[in-house]
Amino acid sequence: MTSQLKRIQFKQMLQEPGIIPSLGVHDIFSAMIMEQAGLELLFLGGFGASASYLGLPDMGYLTMPEICGIIRRLDDRLEIPFIADGDTGFGDLNQVRRTVQQFEKSGATGILLEDQVFPKRCGHFQGKQVIPADQMLDKLKVALDSRQDPNFIIMARTDAIAVEGFDFAIERICKYGELGVDLCFVEAQESTEQLKKVPKLVPYPLMANMLIGGKTPLFNANELEQMGYKIMVSPVSSLMMTGFAIQKLATTLLKEGSVTSLKEEMFDFDELKKTLGVDV
Repeated sequence: MTSQLKRIQFKQMLQEPGIIPSLGVHDIFSAMIMEQAGLELLFLGGFGASASYLGLPDMGYLTMPEICGIIRRLDDRLEIPFIADGDTGFGDLNQVRRTVQQFEKSGATGILLEDQVFPKRCGHFQGKQVIPADQMLDKLKVALDSRQDPNFIIMARTDAIAVEGFDFAIERICKYGELGVDLCFVEAQESTEQLKKVPKLVPYPLMANMLIGGKTPLFNANELEQMGYKIMVSPVSSLMMTGFAIQKLATTLLKEGSVTSLKEEMFDFDELKKTLGVDV
């Protein structure tokens, strides 16, 4: 399926009833497994991409050309839509324009843009700072004007809760929604009360970020749908699961001299070949 058709498909998904559950991907192989398991939407997040591609945290190390390379490889191997993390747009308004154009050209279904200062920090790290709301509105105007495909999704994120408080974060995200972005995302709600209040105060399609170990209380997809969210993403659980499994693999080898005892916890070789499209 072409990237254009994936965007049309995702726009249709947004119009249909029900919440869309999703996972963050950290590499192409994990994304293929998620698609084959039945997921209909994926997220290429900065945390997983930076960890997998560079072995570094989500603190602005990953460059725009590097993440575009990952987007191209994802688009080549996936038949389902995926949204890519554009961080702050990687700089000023000219950089935002170029980032949107390159993400679209590379094959992403859409881009997520946030109102942190550049370089950004993971949304659940301490020490975040945000730019003034009017500067973010300027960025979003440029983003909306820069896309060539009207079905290319623009998602706006605010990190203002940790900096300015909940009320100001709501004020910001409503302004972003009024501008005409396709999706809104309030990052790092700090209580169940805040999580439930966001959909009541923001009349635009919303994403909920369910980061295990993060600041936001965790709920399942059905519960979030009842609250009023349209998309639920677990952003780095595949990275966490992979880290756990590989650590267990290594320690088992060191302890037992073999990893044979773990064979029931692995893909067998036929499953591995099937995932990669090998039929011999």
